[in-house]
Amino acid sequence: MGEEFELRKEVELDATPEQVWEAIATGPGIDAWFMGRNEVEPREGGTIRMTVAGETSESTVTAWEPMKRLAHSSATGDDGAFMAFEYLIEARDGGSTVLRLVQSGVLSGDWETEYDALTEGWDIYLHSIGQYLTHFRGRHATVVMAFKPQAAGRDHAWAVIKERLGLGAEVAVGDPVRLAVEGAPPVEGVVDYAGLPTFIGVRTGDGLYRFIHSGPKRGDVVVLGHHIFTDGPSPDGEEAQRAWQTWLDGLFGEPAAA
Repeated sequence: MGEEFELRKEVELDATPEQVWEAIATGPGIDAWFMGRNEVEPREGGTIRMTVAGETSESTVTAWEPMKRLAHSSATGDDGAFMAFEYLIEARDGGSTVLRLVQSGVLSGDWETEYDALTEGWDIYLHSIGQYLTHFRGRHATVVMAFKPQAAGRDHAWAVIKERLGLGAEVAVGDPVRLAVEGAPPVEGVVDYAGLPTFIGVRTGDGLYRFIHSGPKRGDVVVLGHHIFTDGPSPDGEEAQRAWQTWLDGLFGEPAAA
């Protein structure tokens, strides 16, 4: 039997309501800070599609009030599970905006682990939307996602990743990062999010680079979720995708044969 849940988050953003709406209610906007590749049909009753690792999930827009409120909900599964999202936008004096998120629904299986992952995950994603709107507003993102299931336990995985990033044992916002990945632009920037043992976020002059460890209860998966920005339309990112997946496979063993 599933477990009902609700979580609430909010963030103040250095952007106008129009700019925040663009970031949460358009495919290119969502691609710039959230996970996967996204498409939005801009109307109540429209479909929002998110593709991660070749799997596409869909939800239906239940509220469409530009610059004020966006809500959408997934279908209910056979086990009763579903997800509903509501974004509320409030303008503040001085040109800033408060974005409030309410996520609710029913979780099945190991619902406590899933709830903790959602709660923690939203912290970095709402941080990322702030970084996008502050540093990369109006630019298009090439989305790169790579996965390594059963990569390593947290301590070993982070020791390896931190060594490659040029980081010490303790990681703090502002620490310099340098990383060379064959087939991809060099990464030279600073830590913008220190969320160990789950997240390290890096911001460079051209991107937001996210390194994630799922934890032992969710398969010890290492995930890369990068947003690499260009001034024109986003390229398909296949070359960057291959380069980063190869890098990740090289850290924790070669991928299994297809």
